[in-house]
Amino acid sequence: MSIHGLPIDVTVVGCYNLEDKEWISRQDPYVCLEYGSAKFRTRTCTDGGKNPTFQEKFVFTLIEGLRELNVAVWNSNTITADDLIGSGRVQLHKVLTQGYDDSTWPLQSKYGRHSGEVRLILHYTNAKATQPQKGKTKSISEYAPSAPISQVSPYGYPPAAPPTPYPTMPYAAPSQYKSSYPTATATYPPTPFGGYPPQVPAAGYPAQALPAGYPPQTYPPHPQASTIYPPAPTGIYPPPPPHY
Repeated sequence: MSIHGLPIDVTVVGCYNLEDKEWISRQDPYVCLEYGSAKFRTRTCTDGGKNPTFQEKFVFTLIEGLRELNVAVWNSNTITADDLIGSGRVQLHKVLTQGYDDSTWPLQSKYGRHSGEVRLILHYTNAKATQPQKGKTKSISEYAPSAPISQVSPYGYPPAAPPTPYPTMPYAAPSQYKSSYPTATATYPPTPFGGYPPQVPAAGYPAQALPAGYPPQTYPPHPQASTIYPPAPTGIYPPPPPHY
């Protein structure tokens, strides 16, 4: 679809880091736009210095085959001619295909060195009508192999076989752990009162005799018993008399 005769909006936001053309006072920049035979100019930002702000919108009519916009920034003088701060070219490819472009474009002085930047916001409402029709989204079947669905596992891999069980081996206690002592069993006749009498040690194990008790110990008399108290018959001394 042709773009000839369709409108495009250009908003001059401002400039950044402009080359300063004044020695004493602050410079007064303004921006000029040119597209084909159409020319527009912003107001002068008095004392704008290196970072002036404009926020002015202009509408251009597109021309078939012309995909760039010329921009120039000038410093306004009262007595002498205005000074060119810098100029540049703005490409329209992005705004014509996407409908919107907010970018900062570099400026060059008449000597070819960098002299600052200008920020423009471009808006083109007919971008969707000029874009080629996008293809539909491919389905999963277009990316999948051509094998029938019945031959494709839903899990991607065949199910794993169950693990082989280990054979069950009868357990036999090792010979070195078997007891070498004979097992003694004792039977007891029933008692008239029910229950069983206390068990006696099994045969083969002699009963251990209880250790003999210690003889009663006697305490010797106190060395000073003869001078303080007479010896007690049982060797135990009475407590001393209380002191008042």
